[in-house]
Amino acid sequence: MDLKGKTALITGGSRGIGRAIALCFAKSGADVAITYSSNDQKATETVELASSYGVKAKCFKCNASDFNATKDTVKQILEHFGGIDILVNNAGITVDKLLLTMTEEDFDKVIDVNLKGAYNFIKHTCQQFFKKRKGKIINITSVSGMSGNAGQINYSSSKAGLIGLTKSVAKEFAARNINCNAIAPGFIDTEMTDVLSQQLKQQATENIPLKRMGNAEEVASLALFLASDMSDYITGEIIKVDGGLYI
Repeated sequence: MDLKGKTALITGGSRGIGRAIALCFAKSGADVAITYSSNDQKATETVELASSYGVKAKCFKCNASDFNATKDTVKQILEHFGGIDILVNNAGITVDKLLLTMTEEDFDKVIDVNLKGAYNFIKHTCQQFFKKRKGKIINITSVSGMSGNAGQINYSSSKAGLIGLTKSVAKEFAARNINCNAIAPGFIDTEMTDVLSQQLKQQATENIPLKRMGNAEEVASLALFLASDMSDYITGEIIKVDGGLYI
């Protein structure tokens, strides 16, 4: 699948699934812009790796939950790359606690980054998609947003919200030839799941029909398909990459 001549914006692209998507797109010929929140070293590493494929790559430090900051960042990306063809809303955080101990701040912070962050970037990129009458939007949700998960009320709510956002944007933007789909990963081996105990990982694996955790590259492969012209007649879909966890 060829993305030559395309520019992709991947939020939260410095590590984990975001990095895997950025590198997969770069390998397929796309110029890549990544946003990140704090880790300068990881962001620089990702840009260097992406550039090694002979494409343009640049990182932009940005708080996804900040409406005005995302607006300024999109403006900078458009000025640097000349346009955006693909938007991947991957930026996300977790603050896992049971409802009894979860504070309002815990809840709001996760919603603001995971859900409002996607709204912010869609809001600020959509006008140039409209002008081109072409574009691909991919939201990274989670099977937690489909099934719910104890101890993740904030995270599950944010990811469920992304599903509704995806379907609504798909309906609003379809007449302008813009596709909006979502990927729902299950247990993927990344830094986010590294914090889980070995016991929890083993329990999770036992509940997965394929009996293993996924890897970020497997999510990136689906993102590549959804970003390519091969998915032009697919919109409003939520596609799981979970080894059969949520059947």
